[in-house]
Amino acid sequence: MAVKFKIKKGDQVLVTAGRDKGKKGEVLKVLTASDRVLVQGINMMKRHERPTQGSAGGIVEKEAMIHISNLAHIDPKDQKPTKVGFKVLGDGRKVRFAKRSGEVIDN
Repeated sequence: MAVKFKIKKGDQVLVTAGRDKGKKGEVLKVLTASDRVLVQGINMMKRHERPTQGSAGGIVEKEAMIHISNLAHIDPKDQKPTKVGFKVLGDGRKVRFAKRSGEVIDN
């Protein structure tokens, strides 16, 4: 059974643990099977790549996956970490909201 996460692609998150603690970034990809997330500019790793027809190769820096438990959603109102809740609006849409400020996260 697939697990539903409160963090989605395109969200702004804060790293709460690990080498990049305190850094902010945008979620690029979410893997629900392994509970991991790819965040732009976070958990950078160096990879030795062989030259191919499309790239020159050499040592390339790229983002590595980080566990979802080490991330906190950023409140759109005051840019501080917050928990995320769900509520149903008057028109029947179920949306995520920041528990810190009550601001709706989904558009």
